[in-house]
Amino acid sequence: MIAIIDYDTGNTRNVKKALDYLGIKNVLSADPQEILAADGLILPGVGAFRKAMLSLQQRQLVPVIKAAAKAGRPILGICLGMQLLFDQSLEFGQTAGLGIIAGQVVPIPATIGVKVPHMGWDLNQATTADPLAAVFDQQFTYFVHSYYVQAKPKTILATSDYGVKIPSIVKQQNVIGIQFHPEKSGEIGLAGLTQFKELTENADYSRN
Repeated sequence: MIAIIDYDTGNTRNVKKALDYLGIKNVLSADPQEILAADGLILPGVGAFRKAMLSLQQRQLVPVIKAAAKAGRPILGICLGMQLLFDQSLEFGQTAGLGIIAGQVVPIPATIGVKVPHMGWDLNQATTADPLAAVFDQQFTYFVHSYYVQAKPKTILATSDYGVKIPSIVKQQNVIGIQFHPEKSGEIGLAGLTQFKELTENADYSRN
């Protein structure tokens, strides 16, 4: 069972529809016990960092997500959900994130001659050998974002070139983040969600 964390972000329903289409058992939930009992968690997200963190705090889900990460549950953050995994964001001022992966969220520079937001299909290039990164290596996926993460190189599995190197997939132990939207990325996106489901079933991966 995969728990999709429900905190009133824009793409939770679309992620659930994608998992349902794939026949992956899932639940959309804000219940701490249900979330902690799941084999894996998905933290989706569309919108502003500060508002999303406030919603997680109001639903008392911050300690739940941190506890799941510490317990070794596979966690997949999608788009804003990926950014929330980091220490802080500079969007609309400085806001603390979940602090599960070291790094910060910064704006895509307006001075490098690219259109912001970064919206549309772009190429992923794997930088580290990893089953999930391998699915997306040299594949186009759908991005919608104005901010990106500055992360430690050892946590970056894949990048996308958009004037700057955008970390498109990051990983720290059992916690993974993807900047693009797999639920909007056609067959390759569905293949990535299937790969995450397989990772949740791998005892060596999902249990510390």
